[in-house]
Amino acid sequence: MKDYVRRIVKEAKKNSYLLSTISSKLKDKALLTMAKLLLESKDFILKENEKDVRIAKRNGLKQSFIDRLTLTPKRLEEMSESLKELTNLPDPIGRVIDGWKRPNGLFVQKVRVPVGVILIIYEARPNVTSDCIGLCFKSSNVAILRGGKDAINSNKAIFKVLLKAVNSLGIDFSPFFLIQRTEHKIVDYLLKESAYIDLVIPRGGEALIRKVTQDSSIPVIKHYKGVCHIFVDAFADISKALKVCLNAKVQRPSVCNAVETILVHKNVAKKFLPKLKKELDKYNVEIRGDFMTKKILRGIKLAKEIDWFTEYLDLVVSIKVVEDIDKAIEHINFYGSHHTDAIITENVNNARKFVEEVDSACCFVNISTRFSDGYQFGLGAEIGISTDKLHARGPMGLEELTTYKYVVYGNGQIRE
Repeated sequence: MKDYVRRIVKEAKKNSYLLSTISSKLKDKALLTMAKLLLESKDFILKENEKDVRIAKRNGLKQSFIDRLTLTPKRLEEMSESLKELTNLPDPIGRVIDGWKRPNGLFVQKVRVPVGVILIIYEARPNVTSDCIGLCFKSSNVAILRGGKDAINSNKAIFKVLLKAVNSLGIDFSPFFLIQRTEHKIVDYLLKESAYIDLVIPRGGEALIRKVTQDSSIPVIKHYKGVCHIFVDAFADISKALKVCLNAKVQRPSVCNAVETILVHKNVAKKFLPKLKKELDKYNVEIRGDFMTKKILRGIKLAKEIDWFTEYLDLVVSIKVVEDIDKAIEHINFYGSHHTDAIITENVNNARKFVEEVDSACCFVNISTRFSDGYQFGLGAEIGISTDKLHARGPMGLEELTTYKYVVYGNGQIRE
């Protein structure tokens, strides 16, 4: 097993130097070929995905998990579109970030370059495979992908199709790798390969993030859980708030940017909460509320302290009535995961206060938390949503997958 890992990481490092020489034009052509072949191979990919879904159902896994695992023709089209979108974005590699001339004649440039080899560890979302491959390829990084065993057949199929697309253009080396063995021990070996891997990005549950952070000898950018909030302010447009809160909870509850806690200003709680419950009931959403919410919405569950920290990833939501915007911000900064939080308000000052004081990667005004997404931001796709502050935060697109180096031009100067 150790030899298997070492063989892959050594080849990945070697190939990272080859990938950095490929032109933007060829990279874009390869991405379009990947997008095309992904759709042409739809039947093959969906058939392999069905194997994973069948096993997951047999093992009694939660419906929210199965939803993340399942591929559909529509989701394949979205994966293909994400790859195409990347070709419309400028290649960050080689871009001069800054440049200046020194008194001694030296011309200093700060130039954007690839990180090198990036290890992505994720769970049962096969679309992550194509998104990560596309983003890393466009930014000239070699990706090593280690997906969850529950999606192994899907991941193998997607990897096979995308590698075939790249090789068809005469790129005779592998610019990305899939770990095709599913033993848990594999991760332990990968996390010690600091001589060959430059960065680790874990995407998944709390246990996975904790393990990777504790065990890795390689720098890690965490993509932590999404305990996302919406604060319905005293100055909220109630119809707008209903529409946004409903969308953020039910449109796709199994993803990290779905809302998990709704905070409601006390001045609008009696008017807003019964209307919200009526809408949530249509989708069988379970509500867990604080004492004040429970007084207004009789029959709901009383929220426990753990609920305020919980990423449900399901048709469950916790609701709390708060005194004012300060209490809402205090709650979000304490209980949240610093992922994505939104305010619904028509008050410009409150909107400004919220986005300035909430310590999250994404702060929204009058929109659903579901827009916390690289594709929706116009980044083409995303490697994930970083809840770290160094060196990337929020949706990680092409630029966040780069670093820089200094290039200095002279004419024989020596230091005295």
